[in-house]
Amino acid sequence: MTRRLQAHAGASRPAAWGLLPDEWRRACAELGAPAYRAAQVWHGLQERLAGAWEEIPVLPAPLRRELAARYDAAALAVSEAREAPDGVCKFLSLCRDGEAVESVLIPADGRWTLCVSSQAGCAFGCVFCASGAAGLSRNLEAGEIAGQAVLAARWLRERGVERPHNVVVMGMGEPLANYDSVLKALRILNAPGGLTIGARHITISTCGVVPGIRRLAEEGVQFELSVSLHAPDDALRDRLMPVNKRWPLAELLAACRDYTARTGRIVTFEYTLVAGVNDRPEHAAELVERLAGAKCRVNLIPLSPVAEYEGRAPEPAACEAFQRALEKGRIHVTLRRSRGGGVDAACGQLRLRRMEK
Repeated sequence: MTRRLQAHAGASRPAAWGLLPDEWRRACAELGAPAYRAAQVWHGLQERLAGAWEEIPVLPAPLRRELAARYDAAALAVSEAREAPDGVCKFLSLCRDGEAVESVLIPADGRWTLCVSSQAGCAFGCVFCASGAAGLSRNLEAGEIAGQAVLAARWLRERGVERPHNVVVMGMGEPLANYDSVLKALRILNAPGGLTIGARHITISTCGVVPGIRRLAEEGVQFELSVSLHAPDDALRDRLMPVNKRWPLAELLAACRDYTARTGRIVTFEYTLVAGVNDRPEHAAELVERLAGAKCRVNLIPLSPVAEYEGRAPEPAACEAFQRALEKGRIHVTLRRSRGGGVDAACGQLRLRRMEK
């Protein structure tokens, strides 16, 4: 993995979608361009959604040539878009080195939520998640993460929608294992004059990387935090999520409580319901006990099928009974309806693919 990461980083120009406004000001100054050119670059890439330097004609041709020599304005391109009957659209986007990443647009009540990937593949191996079935290929650059939002915004504008309303980093990969690139990408999406997605409309989802949670608590950002839990005890979570052997539940929940105390933001716990595995009344009772006193919410998600895992979703009555048990224990809980299954775009169904460019 290290060899590929080094080869990728050194073999091509940085993705143009991966620079913040201050970085564009420095880049233009290095090229001898006046300061206002940086604002034109930022506007062209992040507001007009340009995918080539020629698509920003306000820039002088010599400057465009200089920028093109240094920064790739087409570092990511949609290879395939598939729409499900429920309106969910899954994008397969091709990186410069042939890696292909998946992202998903989900409509709900006139608003669109974009789920982006942070890595090509995943190293954490949760048993019911297709993203890690082939392991981790590499981290995505900040420009490749932010670029998924740019490509989705283009698709939406063709349909009369200005931009995604929400962004969740819940696609392929573990965001807190690619911390710096993820945080930079989200700052780009949040920055004024571009897609300008509100910080409280951006969610980072982790399988439980405790050092990343503690680091995020110190950032001073208002992004939302979501933690995949999926089990109320260590023995079961060890089976479902190998990350638990490194950071067990007591350590994870302590970090989440500290995060809330430091930021004032509540944590959302994701809990995938698997029939006969983690959906029984005793599991609900233990989960209530684990979360007692915590400022949190729980999202219950019936399992979406993946080829690598034999589990199945519980019957609706069992899901509703689990929800009622948590509500009785004074846990703020939502039972989510799975979306995008018709194009393998539901939770846990995104997977690593590699293509020839």
